[in-house]
Amino acid sequence: MQKRDDDYERSILADKKINSSINKKTKKRQERNTIKQELYLREKVNFDSEQIPERVLYANGIGAYGQFELYESLEEYTKASFLTNPSNITPVFVRFSSMQSSRGTNDTQRDVKGFATKFYTEEGNFDLVGNNVPIFYIHNTRKFHELVRAVKPDLNQEFVNGTNPHDQFWTFAAKNPETAHMVMWQMSDRTIPRSYRMMEGFGVHTFRLVNRKGKTHFVKFHWKPSLGVHSLVWDEAQKIGGKNPNFLSQDLLEAIKKGDYPEWELGLQLISEEDQFSYDFDILDPTKIWPEEDVPVKIIGKMTLNRNVDNGFLETEHVAFHPGHLVPGIEISEDPLLQGRILSYTDAQVERLRGPNFLQIPINQPICPFQNNNNNNNGFLIPQATNEQQAPTPKNQGFFEESQENMGGNKRGEQTESFQDHYSQAKQFLNSLMPYEQQHLLEAFTYEIGKCKSQEVKNNAVDFINHIDHYLANKVADNVGAKIPNKNLEVKSTKLSPALTMADTVCKPDTRSVAIILNGTPNTQQLTEWVQQLVEHKINYSIIDKKVHRINEMLKASETYSTVDSAQYDSAILISPNPTIPSKVLELVEMTYVHHKPLALAVLSPESLLYTRIKMEEQGVYDLTFTEFEQFIEGIAQARFWERIID
Repeated sequence: MQKRDDDYERSILADKKINSSINKKTKKRQERNTIKQELYLREKVNFDSEQIPERVLYANGIGAYGQFELYESLEEYTKASFLTNPSNITPVFVRFSSMQSSRGTNDTQRDVKGFATKFYTEEGNFDLVGNNVPIFYIHNTRKFHELVRAVKPDLNQEFVNGTNPHDQFWTFAAKNPETAHMVMWQMSDRTIPRSYRMMEGFGVHTFRLVNRKGKTHFVKFHWKPSLGVHSLVWDEAQKIGGKNPNFLSQDLLEAIKKGDYPEWELGLQLISEEDQFSYDFDILDPTKIWPEEDVPVKIIGKMTLNRNVDNGFLETEHVAFHPGHLVPGIEISEDPLLQGRILSYTDAQVERLRGPNFLQIPINQPICPFQNNNNNNNGFLIPQATNEQQAPTPKNQGFFEESQENMGGNKRGEQTESFQDHYSQAKQFLNSLMPYEQQHLLEAFTYEIGKCKSQEVKNNAVDFINHIDHYLANKVADNVGAKIPNKNLEVKSTKLSPALTMADTVCKPDTRSVAIILNGTPNTQQLTEWVQQLVEHKINYSIIDKKVHRINEMLKASETYSTVDSAQYDSAILISPNPTIPSKVLELVEMTYVHHKPLALAVLSPESLLYTRIKMEEQGVYDLTFTEFEQFIEGIAQARFWERIID
């Protein structure tokens, strides 16, 4: 290390205090290299090792800090201190990510989103390693490597896609019926969220909570966003990816920066040991949900994210989540996939972070006095204190002790009969969706299977869907040119769960966005009043004009027609004192309408919209000549008008 000559507080690395390559002391013609140039060469050598291997899955992501507050003590269920003492504020670090996508790909692609939370508790770190989907593709880790290869780029061409419109994935899905439920979620709007701040999180697996008396309950973890659960539509997701590949990450970063701190409530589904066999599903099956109507979610606390990272490489990329990072009072269950992940995650972190001491990296260190039992090896940073006298830890000082449980039977490489119902919950999910959500599901299947090259793969994929829903399979087959199934093989189920649709979610105007599109010089007083009303309701806005310019001391047109797309905003206002409207402006407002978003119009010549698909009488269209601006704000809160008929 070197110190700078001035009073600058931070130290600098030895190979960094060198002249710039464009400095006047660069090497002249016919001068020879000397050992004095070793510092320059060291910097070049360091460049080759600057990065660490990216995650095999969930590589593309963003992190943030926050805190968790408990509403009430859960000592009836667990002895974990952060879940029994409501006066404690537990620091957290959260990483959102996309499952399949490599770093640098756009984050609005249809993909399962990672939602991993590290709780820095006084008893050590607890990692809740989850997704925005409550289940997974497979029952156990035997097929995990096959699954990962199926969702990753083609093995021959290595084309990066981040989604599944290729033969590899649909071959795997069709041959493994246990994927049926997960595929239904993946093809739904859940995997193209409007914002990380507007998606649910799930722990996926079944864990155990253990209280001080040794009594256990099975538990599933849920995150419920305060802004509700909202999505993009597929056409928006594609367009946003072209304009801003970091849309979801930037949305989170800017919200925290503005003080619009994202919030989620933590909920638990609890089943006692005595009741574990009382349901028509196996509570240890990671491909099944516990329907919230059968097992209600108990809300126990709130998480708030209030600080962005200082250095993405040192924090977001070096953070190591692990489903086996537990604290006393929380244990793993016999969930077969979870059992395998315990080993897999350790191996992956050792490989990615270059040694077994990844827990000593600052972002991974617990805040409690104790660390771990590692000794030496690569990356060993924290000297172990030597004990002159080895003594057992007294029980009152706490240690991790697994609960007692009864076990019996024969060890067999097969699954119980309760794991074999692959289609009932997949059909329940479909039954629970609103008609527009079902239409989006059909369009997603059509796109993904339609992109497959092999006719056999298309036919097999349709047969796979036919076990879930015959009508859906026929529609997909007709759309993609696959063989229409002769027999109706769909599972007979009429069950539905209102918790599975996003139609009944919370709707607020808070942090929604409005594109204010100008075509001509606006009435600045009126515009200022509207903007003030938007700000009062915590609605973000951007003013868009043909060029960047200042309108008055308060307002500035910061975007142009060419730099934005309507898909990047939740609503739009067109202010056009000019009688003619440019085609680019018409495109912006028309696509706002087509995507079922609220649209407000203050135009001199309404007939200029005649050649668009906009119909003034449809829901969610507001003529500000006759309509109060407050009604438009109510429309922003509603977000979408799915009843709107699009020609």
